[in-house]
Amino acid sequence: MGLYSCMLFLHVSSAICLFVGMGIWLFGITAIARATRVEQVRTIADLMLMARLVVPVSAFLVIIAGLTMALTAWGLQTSWIAVALGGLIFIGPIGTWLIDPKVRSIAAFAHTLPDGSLPSSLAARTQDGVLRIALHTTTALLFAIIFLMTTKPLLTSAIGAMLIAACLGVASALPFVRARGAGASERSNQHEDDRA
Repeated sequence: MGLYSCMLFLHVSSAICLFVGMGIWLFGITAIARATRVEQVRTIADLMLMARLVVPVSAFLVIIAGLTMALTAWGLQTSWIAVALGGLIFIGPIGTWLIDPKVRSIAAFAHTLPDGSLPSSLAARTQDGVLRIALHTTTALLFAIIFLMTTKPLLTSAIGAMLIAACLGVASALPFVRARGAGASERSNQHEDDRA
């Protein structure tokens, strides 16, 4: 078994782990947005925190194995490899500086509250539209990178695939964000009726 075969196994295995982690985050943000009690948010947020260890390690191994294979067999000048690598470089900071801090913030805040009904301050964090859009978009971009790896398109097609994936990611998040806005409006109206 040669180096390329070993790196291919590591690359595919790490990609699977990366998608599992992203799946946990997507499941978590959906479940957390439906939670009605603090203890539910706390449990789900703790599960999401476990994924924060899987995602960066998997992403790092995907990049290392991918670069090794590219240098061994393809070269970094190959258009689809350059676009895929650019996509991973774009995705990394979103996970590190946007998604992870927001998940940690939800978990930390939930752990400061007693069991009981969800206060509006925590509910606002659990239904964060930016977090939802970031998760959907990064997941869509990861699927686009898989598309590039399997079809190996030319530069314009590779860039087009990444742009289409980004648009689909944002579009798939918008119904959830709109539902959140409608729910917040209903809760606000209900509070006003209760005061009256």
